[in-house]
Amino acid sequence: MGTNGKPTTETVRQSLGLSLAALGVVYGDIGTSPLYALRECFHGSHPHPATPENVLGVLSLIVWSLLFIVSLKYLVFVLRADNRGEGGILALLALLNPWGDGERASRRVIITLGLFGAALLYGDGTITPAISVLSAIEGLKVATPLFQPYVVPFTIAVLMLLFLIQHRGTARVGALFGPVMLVWFTVLALLGVRGILMAPEILGAFNPLHAVDFFIRDGWNGFIVLGAVFLVVTGGEALYADMGHFGRPPIRQAWFGCVLPALLLNYFGQGALLLRDPSKATEPFYHLAPSWALYPLVLLSTMATIIASQAVISGVFSLTRQAVQLGLSPRMRIIQTSSEEIGQIYIPSINWALMLATILLVTGFGSSSGLAAAYGVAVSTTMVITAVLVLFVMRERWQWHPLAAGGLTAAFLTVDLAFFGANILKLEAGAWIPLAAGVAVFLIMTTWRRGRELVITHLLAHATPLSSFIAERAANPPPRVPGTAVFMSGRLFETPPALIHHLEHNQVLHRQVVILTVLTEDVPRVPAAERIELESPGLGFFRIIAHYGFMQNPHVPVILRECEPLGLVTDPDSTTFYLGRENLIPTRRVVGMALWREKLFSFMARNALQATAFYSLPPNRVVELGQQVEI
Repeated sequence: MGTNGKPTTETVRQSLGLSLAALGVVYGDIGTSPLYALRECFHGSHPHPATPENVLGVLSLIVWSLLFIVSLKYLVFVLRADNRGEGGILALLALLNPWGDGERASRRVIITLGLFGAALLYGDGTITPAISVLSAIEGLKVATPLFQPYVVPFTIAVLMLLFLIQHRGTARVGALFGPVMLVWFTVLALLGVRGILMAPEILGAFNPLHAVDFFIRDGWNGFIVLGAVFLVVTGGEALYADMGHFGRPPIRQAWFGCVLPALLLNYFGQGALLLRDPSKATEPFYHLAPSWALYPLVLLSTMATIIASQAVISGVFSLTRQAVQLGLSPRMRIIQTSSEEIGQIYIPSINWALMLATILLVTGFGSSSGLAAAYGVAVSTTMVITAVLVLFVMRERWQWHPLAAGGLTAAFLTVDLAFFGANILKLEAGAWIPLAAGVAVFLIMTTWRRGRELVITHLLAHATPLSSFIAERAANPPPRVPGTAVFMSGRLFETPPALIHHLEHNQVLHRQVVILTVLTEDVPRVPAAERIELESPGLGFFRIIAHYGFMQNPHVPVILRECEPLGLVTDPDSTTFYLGRENLIPTRRVVGMALWREKLFSFMARNALQATAFYSLPPNRVVELGQQVEI
């Protein structure tokens, strides 16, 4: 801001730059919905005849869905529920901190809803790339039916290429995303204007009475079409999840200044085309273009859907890292693909799982219409959950009056539940697939968290307070050897079992004994200046508590270097890292989980990424000491 309180030229330039970048990352999903959304209303699994009354009614539903759900619910209210700038359902869950003290019933509800909502996003992450890329490639059929047999193979080839280049990260190509999507939204608007000029009376769909009349005339069939109408807002949750990349103002500026006008113009243009020629309902988006522009439009559409898919894939990577850091998932190999952008990461196991799932979906359904029948259930469920969690934020964090918070939530839930009800009717058409994926991820998250609780309970029952351990060493000092021993400990104020076992078996201690605990806070990032707590109880013992956010990866050698100004100096060549490893034994004797879940937890623990890699420890200086734990 300038000295007079007005934005400077540089501030405006930065804001526009962020808004342009937001077009490429945040709005790819919702921006490619015109490829298939209106088509599914009149040519999908439950098609409606494209009569003038139906076209005006459905288009009115689309217009007001965009205005109410995206513009009002997400852009105005939900984006306010940020956790130090980060959005997304796990960030929202961490903001509420349901694992702290409070009413146990409401805490359990928050945890269950938050975890299930996060799990459902994995189902969305598998189906979005498949339907987006497939709908773009299907434009070739409009140019000539000769391409019909090659649509699925072309789609699979594009998807495979997309996933194969993920390990390179988005840093190099990310700068192109915004300009390409700006071209895309400009083309959407121009095509829409071309269509509107065919039948200007389509602008009457702004009147919500057309939507009301549509429901009165069609009744149950009108309710069913909501499942297809919902496709226009399926990218709404991505607005919230990607908030940390750009912040609220650029996302809002991009929406109201570019995305919303372009989408409305294009949907109106498609509606006008159907008023003039209902037979074009097979592919209204591509029929808006002149014949000479079809091939360039297919190419641009493919680029836009690749960008949309990239944003969803990156979102799943980010969600997975948050789950790992919050103790909701086993440790995984997480690769930072950019030295400048912390949000740009690559998780190989998730990448290959997504690739396999999307290819199977494309092969199994064979068309974007088939996929559209399965699309929407996971997203609509997540939107319902988000509305409920934001209600808790309104009451607990914003201190809103119960009537204000309840009234606004009731309005949101009325619309969200209507869309959810229409989408749940798609179960037989394949909607169970993303739901099943979500349930599977939810089961993994809850099993992992509960399993870790059981292990910690067992270890604490046999734990020795650190103060008692040091006092005993003062009374009976063991021999000391040169160097530093670092013992990783997940619990504060307790002696790591690995330290006890080391002393029992080797009968010596190093001159410096460091007990290191890495804590993940309920915030996205912890500044370096606030990361380290160091205390020295004496006798060469040091206690380090390192604080990280759930969007950060811990790095133990860096932690040790950051301790040097605080008085702890270590030599990397004479430092040994000791890790405890629990050999889990599922048994019915220990009450806690069903035996099959105990076996699942044991399997996940065996296959989790080793702590050596997760904490970036030098492999040649690590010693593991194990113990058996019955769960």
